[in-house]
Amino acid sequence: MSDQATLIQLLRDRSLQTGDFVLASGQRSSYYIDARPTTMSAQGQQVIGRLGLAAIRQAGWRPDAVGGLTMGADPVAYAIASASADTPPAIDAFSVRKTAKGHGAKRRIEGNFSPGMPVVVVEDVITSGQSARQAIDAVTGEGGKVVGVLSVVDRLQGGRELLESAGIIVVVLTTIHDLGL
Repeated sequence: MSDQATLIQLLRDRSLQTGDFVLASGQRSSYYIDARPTTMSAQGQQVIGRLGLAAIRQAGWRPDAVGGLTMGADPVAYAIASASADTPPAIDAFSVRKTAKGHGAKRRIEGNFSPGMPVVVVEDVITSGQSARQAIDAVTGEGGKVVGVLSVVDRLQGGRELLESAGIIVVVLTTIHDLGL
């Protein structure tokens, strides 16, 4: 089975739920995609790492690091960073907190990030685009250069278009149509 087919099957089996849900965007939905059981699984880490790295390189992006709003983006970023170690150049990872830490160095961005660095913001699921937007604002606010956004799943509910209308290139690995929705 291809990595793409494996990812779709993992998302269907582990992450797709049906019912009545209120999403983080406030919208109601008859399905919910909790990508974490997929993105945090051993097999999910492998396929997301390979697919994400391939998508970044196919887009022509040359980031020094990948990351996004914790916690959904974290396993995606770590999977891509790990995959890049086997096929250089290596790409490191970082996490963006929702708010700056109140102690220690009081950072909002943790891990491998510094001003001027080109980065790709990653997401597990894009719905409204607001989580990616928060991460982008944090990165650019601290002097980083966002070269694009990569998401594992696009719910096709306007988030991608919102980001693209702001001049941000978005690449997705799957959409809800791939999951049979």
